[in-house]
Amino acid sequence: MKYIVIIPARGGSKRFPGKNIYPLDGKPLIAHSIEYAKKFDVRLNIYVTTDSEAIAATAKEYGAEIIERPIELAGDYVSTAKSLQHAAEELVKSNVEFDYVILFQPTNPLRPADMLANAIKIIETADYDSLMSVSPSYEKLGKIIDNNFVPWNYQYRQRSQDMEPLYYENGLLYISKKELILKELITGDKMHPMVVDHIYGKVDIDTIEDLKYAEYLIARNL
Repeated sequence: MKYIVIIPARGGSKRFPGKNIYPLDGKPLIAHSIEYAKKFDVRLNIYVTTDSEAIAATAKEYGAEIIERPIELAGDYVSTAKSLQHAAEELVKSNVEFDYVILFQPTNPLRPADMLANAIKIIETADYDSLMSVSPSYEKLGKIIDNNFVPWNYQYRQRSQDMEPLYYENGLLYISKKELILKELITGDKMHPMVVDHIYGKVDIDTIEDLKYAEYLIARNL
């Protein structure tokens, strides 16, 4: 199987301007995803799709190739799937061969060291068209109905360990067949949810506070 990495990184964040190249532990945020991929396999082709010259220059510095994203695909409401579809179409036009796309979001810079290797092993030993990392949720959730709190996933006085397991999409990793990406899809009917029970599953950089939390984890080697 031939894998490539695509990292979508637009330049127009409003809540955290410049976040994709903002320093995290001495390196631009996007560099962490590029270097993670390179540590897995230095031969892995890594592409960054972006509309930003600053992001493109930074990504090149750390060894990624650039796919220029048109401005109409860089707005707030353009889906990740749409930007990936465009990137894949450009690669197909350039005769780049690949079977699967590994999606790394730059806003999820911290990933368990063995996660990608384990994910590819799963893909290659079963008939999956896609894989998505998920984390277990231990929170007791409920709804507010008529100004009353109504438990949703538990009953009052129920112990956490007795609750039905629930999971959330943590954003750390996606792997998708080329055919799915070209159809503007990231997951297919044969998607494997890979459970990653790690504190990194709670790191998603949308604000400066999120970045400081990531630095806290790095400083403590967690």
